[in-house]
Amino acid sequence: MEIVFLGTGCPVVSTERYGPAQLILGQDARVLVDCGSGVTQRLVAAGTPGRALDALLLTHLHSDHLVDLYQLIVSSWHQGRDRPLPVYGPPGTRRYVEGLMALWEPELSQRIAHEQRPSTAALEVAVTEISAGEVLEIGGLRVTVVAVDHQPVRHAFGFVFEESGRKLALSGDTRRCDALIDAAGGADLLVHEVFIHREMPVIPGVRSAATVANVASYHTLSAEVGKIATEAGVQALALTHFVPPAADRAALLAEVAADFAGPLVLAEDLLRIDLTARKVVYGQAVLSLGR
Repeated sequence: MEIVFLGTGCPVVSTERYGPAQLILGQDARVLVDCGSGVTQRLVAAGTPGRALDALLLTHLHSDHLVDLYQLIVSSWHQGRDRPLPVYGPPGTRRYVEGLMALWEPELSQRIAHEQRPSTAALEVAVTEISAGEVLEIGGLRVTVVAVDHQPVRHAFGFVFEESGRKLALSGDTRRCDALIDAAGGADLLVHEVFIHREMPVIPGVRSAATVANVASYHTLSAEVGKIATEAGVQALALTHFVPPAADRAALLAEVAADFAGPLVLAEDLLRIDLTARKVVYGQAVLSLGR
C-alpha cells in the first residue's frame, strides 16, 4: 500500500502546495481522497490519471476538498475513461454532485454532441453517501469511515485503509478527535492535517483575531499533532493540509518532533510513502522508514 500526496495545501492559494488530495494505491485499487484545486494535473504527474481511478472518497464538503470534481470528471472522459466514477462522501454529496452536473449540463451536452467520443460512461457519477463506522471494500483495500470533529461542519470523516497487514490512517480536517486516535491505533502511518498558529497573524483587511481563532478551533494545532500521534501509538507521522502553506518547515519539524519520537514527514506535493517497502520517495530522493 502506498500514498501519494497530490495536494498538501489549504484554501490559501499556493504555487507549491495545491488543494487537498491524496492518492491511495493498493495492490488492485487506485483511490483518490478529496479533489482539491489542481488535482487532475497532479494525478497525471503521479502516473495515475483520472481515467484509472477506482473510486473517489470525500472527507467533507468544504470547497477546498472538492472544487475540481467537475474537472476530474471531464478530464477523465477526455483520457478515455469507459466507466462511471464511484464517489463516496458524507450526506449531501448526492445533492452537490447532481447540482454540479446540472450547472454544467449545457456545456457538457454541447461537448458530447460535437466531440462524438466513443463513450459517455465516464460522465456518469455513482454516488454513495456514507456514515461513520461503515467499512468499504475497494479492490482489496478495506476502508473504515471515522467521524472526526470539524464542527460546525456537520459531517466530516477520516479514513483508515488496511491491506496485507498494513494500516494507514488519514485524519481529514479535524480538531483533536478521540475517535480518530482510537481508529488510528498502531497504524504504520498517520497522515494528519496541521494548523501552524504562530504563522497566522492578524492582518487588517484580510483576517481578524476572530478569524484566526475560529479557523484554529476546527483544525489541529502544530503543538498538538505530535502528541496525538504518540497517543495513537503509530509508527510514523506525515503532516499535510498545511495552514498556512508557506510555514517555516524547520520550526514546524522541531515543534512536532518534540512530542513524537518516530519517523516524521512534512509532506510535499507528489511525495510518496510506500508502506510495503517502508520508504519515502520525493523526486530522486529515497529515504527509509526503518523496519
